[in-house]
Amino acid sequence: MEIKRGQVVRSLCGRDQGCFLTVIGQEGPCLLLADGGRRPLERPKRKKPFHVAATAAVLEAEALQTNRQIRTALRLFSQRAGKT
Repeated sequence: MEIKRGQVVRSLCGRDQGCFLTVIGQEGPCLLLADGGRRPLERPKRKKPFHVAATAAVLEAEALQTNRQIRTALRLFSQRAGKT
């Protein structure tokens, strides 16, 4: 599955394991990920694609403009997964 900008992914490794993030870009072989909280748009997390599990959900470009919009959009995924 090709990972694109706005796609929601779940982290498989690291301190943020199990958390949902969204892809905001790509830098070389790494994805740039943000969750609007611990990882805001100003300092995204760099992860290799095999360290994340892609979901079928893709956020609209309007939902990727501010950290608050990203947090709100990702909150639905966390609630469905049983995390708050």
